[in-house]
Amino acid sequence: MTTLLYAHDDCLEHLPGKGHPERPERLRAVLAALDGPGFEGLLRREAPLAELAQLSRVHPEAFVRQILDAVPVEGQVAIDMDTAMSPGSGRAALRAAGAVCAAVDAVLRGEAQNAFCAVRPPGHHAEPHRSMGFCLFNNIAIGAQQARAVWGLKRVAVVDFDVHHGNGTQAAFADDPDLFYASTHQWPLYPGTGRPDERGCNGNILNAVLPPGAGSERFRAAMRDQVLPALDSFAPELVMISAGFDGHVGDPLAELELEDADYGWATSELCALARRHSGGRLVSVLEGGYSLAALESAAREHVAALLHAPAAG
Repeated sequence: MTTLLYAHDDCLEHLPGKGHPERPERLRAVLAALDGPGFEGLLRREAPLAELAQLSRVHPEAFVRQILDAVPVEGQVAIDMDTAMSPGSGRAALRAAGAVCAAVDAVLRGEAQNAFCAVRPPGHHAEPHRSMGFCLFNNIAIGAQQARAVWGLKRVAVVDFDVHHGNGTQAAFADDPDLFYASTHQWPLYPGTGRPDERGCNGNILNAVLPPGAGSERFRAAMRDQVLPALDSFAPELVMISAGFDGHVGDPLAELELEDADYGWATSELCALARRHSGGRLVSVLEGGYSLAALESAAREHVAALLHAPAAG
C-alpha cells in the first residue's frame, strides 16, 4: 500500500495579513518538497470541502456558522490578536478539515496504509467554542470523530509534536476516555496550557514538556519513555499525528532545536506503533512550522517515513 497526499489550492487563499507567519508560502514549501525525487509513489488527491455535520461533531453548529458568516468580502477580519480571516479563509478551512475526514475514510477503507494532509489553516489550537492561535477549526479532532462516527472505531489517538501545545485538541478530548492525546511541546510557551498535571478524565491526556534548547536527545527520550509506552497501553485503532515542524532548529518562533532526522525518527516510531495496534493505519496533518527551509526539509523527512513504512503484517 502507498501513502496518500491530500491538498488543495484553496488552502493558499487564506491570507491572515501582511507579515503574518502563517502565510501561504508555508504550504507551497511543503508541496515543493513533496514534488521532488523520492516522492513519485505518493497518491495525490484533492481535499474535499468538509460538511457541516463533520465540523459539528467537534464544534457546535452555531459556532461553525458564526465563523463562516464572519469571513469578509474583502480585506481581513480579526478573530483574536493572532488569528485573522480573508475572503478565501472559509473555503480554506473547509478544505483543511475535509482533507482529514477524507484521509481517515480512505485509510480505513483500505485504499492506503497512511496519509498526509498538507493543508492550512492549521487546527490544533482551535477549541470547540473558540478559534485562536492561527487556527479556525480543529482539523485533527474533526478527523478523529469522523473515524468514530462513520467507521465505528472506539479508540483514536493523536500525537502532537508541534512546538506549541495543542490546547484545542486537548479540550476536545479531555472528557472522553476513548480519545487519547499526547503532546511534546516547549514549556513555557504559547498558549500556556499543557502542564504535565493536565491528565484528562482517565489519564487520556499526556503532556511531555520540554525546555528551550532541549534538542534531539531530550525530545527522543520524551517520545521513547513517555509517549510511546502510553500509546501502547491505550492500543489505538487509529493513530493520528499533528505534524508541526516549528520545533526545528531553524524555526524563528521557538527554541526546541530539533533536527530533520528527529521528525523522520518520530514518524517511523509512530508507524511501528500503528502496525502493532491499528493495522498500520495512520493519518498525519500539517500544523505549524514557520521557516520555509525548515518546513521543506522536515516535511520531506516526515513524509518519506510514512511512504517507506513497512506494510502491516
